[in-house]
Amino acid sequence: MGLGDAWGGNAIGWFFGNLIDAFFNFFYALFNPASWLSWLPAINGPMETEQKEALMRFIYYGASVEFFFVIFAIFLVVTAIGFFNNRFLWGCVRGLEGFANIVGRTAAWAGLLMVLQQIVIIFMQRVFAVSEISVGFGITVTHDVSWWSEQLKFYNAMIVTLCASYTFVQGGHVRVDLVYSAISYRAKRVIDMIGSMVLMVPAAILTWLYGWFFLWRHLVVPNPSASDTLDRLLTKARALRWNVETIGFSPNGFNAYFLFKVLLVVFTAMILLQAVAFFYRSYLEWKEGPASEGKNLDKDRLGDETAELVAEIH
Repeated sequence: MGLGDAWGGNAIGWFFGNLIDAFFNFFYALFNPASWLSWLPAINGPMETEQKEALMRFIYYGASVEFFFVIFAIFLVVTAIGFFNNRFLWGCVRGLEGFANIVGRTAAWAGLLMVLQQIVIIFMQRVFAVSEISVGFGITVTHDVSWWSEQLKFYNAMIVTLCASYTFVQGGHVRVDLVYSAISYRAKRVIDMIGSMVLMVPAAILTWLYGWFFLWRHLVVPNPSASDTLDRLLTKARALRWNVETIGFSPNGFNAYFLFKVLLVVFTAMILLQAVAFFYRSYLEWKEGPASEGKNLDKDRLGDETAELVAEIH
């Protein structure tokens, strides 16, 4: 029984009990990786009993109270260090925003790939009237034209999910401004800090809790449920096997729709990280004043002064 259970007679005891437990849980998971990661070598293959139980632990703890408090404890430790060492906190901001930029700039190329693939599909269908398209050098991949057509939705999903944080860093999201532009510089930073913690973080957590089990219900059977206890999942582990979703919307259509569920989870994690980065940036800009606005911000250069002015206004 953890402190969260032992002190769970009231909300305050439950909170601080789980927060203290988080440090033990973090180091236990760090030094006992086999208890929750031993299933990795058996992805989409047969598993031993220990690997099945490890996978069920991974699924359970991935959306558990224990995992939330581990992440929360890490956030508190990093924040506490950053409050006394601004250079450390700026380093965290650069790292988190740099990660979002790298992922976003890479995923953005899916837009070009989507356009080129659509052109090829139309050309092959209308000119050569083929029913299948083969792609590859040495090892070829052959699928029905409808498979390649439906795959375009996956490229679109990549752009939406993997570029969301990148677009936020670049200031590219559309905002409805009612009071923001009329208030002082430091008041703006306060609103940004509150918004990141009160709006972005809860929305990301709720989406994660939904998306996590939504993902695993399309990867394994028996289906795990958010209401299952750990003991219940370990009991189900005896019959656990991989059952990766490969059903398309059409007989010969795209059949890897489980990847959309993976993108949902990745999207949520990146939004949560960006919320933390935005909170840290807003705090540092509030503390250091107007001279630090946009400090260490890696923004894209469009090469067109008019276009950059329009982007800055929006």
